Amino acid sequence: MTIRVRAKESVFAITASVLISAQTPAAPPSEACHNAKLPIPRTAPGSMGGQEFARRVGDLEGSARDAEVRRALLAGNLPEHLRHLAPVTLEARGREGAPLTVTFCVMRDYLAVGSDSDSLIVPMGLATALDVAAEFDSVLPTPRVVDAIYEAADLKLAPQPLPASDEMRSTAYLVRHDTLIAEQRALRAAPADALTAGHKKDLVLSDRLLDFPGRVAIYGWHWAARHPIQPLSTVHGAQYADYSHGVRLVSRIIYVNGAAHEFIDALRDPAVTLLLGGDGARIGRKLQGDLVSVLQQRNPK
Repeated sequence: MTIRVRAKESVFAITASVLISAQTPAAPPSEACHNAKLPIPRTAPGSMGGQEFARRVGDLEGSARDAEVRRALLAGNLPEHLRHLAPVTLEARGREGAPLTVTFCVMRDYLAVGSDSDSLIVPMGLATALDVAAEFDSVLPTPRVVDAIYEAADLKLAPQPLPASDEMRSTAYLVRHDTLIAEQRALRAAPADALTAGHKKDLVLSDRLLDFPGRVAIYGWHWAARHPIQPLSTVHGAQYADYSHGVRLVSRIIYVNGAAHEFIDALRDPAVTLLLGGDGARIGRKLQGDLVSVLQQRNPK
């Protein structure tokens, strides 16, 4: 089976014995992504911008800061460009020639508080990330989806690691890193709604979380296609979040051979999980209810 990101040159091959067949929907998946409306409230007049929010949470970190982040996001205080999803498509062809195409509708950047002109990218612990995702009818990506987003990105930013220290989890470090990202974006003169990647590590869904409940899975920060600084890691406890982390949401509705499916349900199909690098099948089989309760049976720091 040959798999590629649509409109990109990178190609790699794997084999699969099962393929999903589906009927063509009324609208192409790419159009469906552009038209998708996540249940995100409209920003209330007078909502604070990113700089003001940074001052508000300046002395907070961990669960205390997460509570403020959750409150702001669920009130709809996030940049307009995050409301409009971008399609990212993986394609495959089996040995018998049967096609497999999976399209994900992804946020164009990482979750942030504020507006298009004044925002702060906000890392958060796994429980908060999953809670926000659920409220917005979304899920976290898998590592292969993170790769695909980077490959498809209109704007690829270079990672900018800061010195490791005890301050990595502080709001001051978040603001410092956000400033570096903004400066890099300004040099590229890219529109706010460009599909952007490379500037943060992602919180991801991975079967490894079932082996290490109470931890967070982190992956990404790409130098180049499939060359991330951060390989898949479950070293940190589920509450851990530092300046290098970002939370990018993926609509829970994906399109398999053009037909709409629930992302978690699709993970139960061997062909889809093989296309995604073999990661996610166990979560798909195990998950019957609340994802937080499945992944956080313990909560080490």
